[in-house]
Amino acid sequence: MLDIKFIRDNPEKVKEGIAKKQVKVDIDRLLALDEARRGSLQKIESLRAEQNKLGKPAFAKATAGKEDIVKAQGIKAEIKNLEPALADTEKELNSLMRQLPNLPLDDVPVGQDGNDNVVLREEGEKPKFDFEPKDYMTIAEKLDLIDVKRAAKVSGTRFGYLKGEAAMLEIALINLAFDTLIKEGFMPVIPPVVIKTEMMEKMGYIDTEADKAERYFLKNGELVLVGTSEQSIGPMHQDEVLAEKELPKRYAAFSTCFREEAGAYGKDTKGILRVHQFDKVEMFSICRPEKSKEEHLFLLKMEERLMQLLKLPYRVVHLSSGDISRPSASTFDIETWLPGQGQYRETHSASNCTDFQARRLNIRYRSKRGVEFVHTLNGTAFAIGRMLIAIIENYQQKDGSVKVPKALQKYTWFKKIG
Repeated sequence: MLDIKFIRDNPEKVKEGIAKKQVKVDIDRLLALDEARRGSLQKIESLRAEQNKLGKPAFAKATAGKEDIVKAQGIKAEIKNLEPALADTEKELNSLMRQLPNLPLDDVPVGQDGNDNVVLREEGEKPKFDFEPKDYMTIAEKLDLIDVKRAAKVSGTRFGYLKGEAAMLEIALINLAFDTLIKEGFMPVIPPVVIKTEMMEKMGYIDTEADKAERYFLKNGELVLVGTSEQSIGPMHQDEVLAEKELPKRYAAFSTCFREEAGAYGKDTKGILRVHQFDKVEMFSICRPEKSKEEHLFLLKMEERLMQLLKLPYRVVHLSSGDISRPSASTFDIETWLPGQGQYRETHSASNCTDFQARRLNIRYRSKRGVEFVHTLNGTAFAIGRMLIAIIENYQQKDGSVKVPKALQKYTWFKKIG
């Protein structure tokens, strides 16, 4: 959530920022409601102060004069009349406030959608084959690694069984991520995958109907399944005041994630690229505001280190203002080269959410300047399904087998599949 004082002081900057994110909110109406709310609160507080001057309600005093009783009754009635209008004003104001996304940072490329994203650099060497590379599902089905047909029979479309060596590769990827991140001060966590709907709201993910369509709700909408561990980790510290020496506070969380993938269609839905259930190791960081840009680059560095350990070719992309999520102020993606598909596909994302989530969750820290809101950030370590796709396609062999990246071999009993 944005700071209402910031909106009052910088209305044009807010209008410009939400326009960059392709979001429409009536800022003038919001400010008018804010002014009306403050006026109503001031009036009610003034009336209550006057009421208090009369002591405990005058009409309850045996010695009260008729004039005091009438005056106290009038004040009480006036307050009662003002409160419904104030409640309506606050309801509309809060609704508009929740429609506001985080504002993009100044260095975020301005654009309408993913077509305006900026490629910053390419890393690693694309594999060279003396044969026509196959897509991952052709290889995986032949090696009995991924079974989407039986999963469809049991669970419906966009689910899959990881079998045999694929299941072991998932465990190896988790171990590699934790071994790497723990050395950098990340605390490993296995979080709940079911959270209260209010917590998902405070993380900024169900403010729109489009986002709600991505979620699995339980218990008449009171609970929701997470789409990423970040949504469960952030609320851990709701209403807490952290010590400055605790920051940055870094978590590496492994969980199963659930998404409807309502907008997905075509070939992407046939295998495990876009599924309703997937596993992921996610990084989450809480830091001082002045350090969040630096921390953002650090999370990206961790993602690149993991990719380099696997020796997978990739490129780093700075997302445009129209392509970043509502809570994010700046996002970098890593897109991995998939030779079987002949294209780069997103495998990682790292976002700086500044104080947007912290304000909603009321997470602060005590500094020399006083108590301030923290900044929150998140980044993908490994989205398991997509990493399996990348490994299978980049490490495929002419005979149909798949080599295991050297960095994973110490966690498996095999160096090759097939």
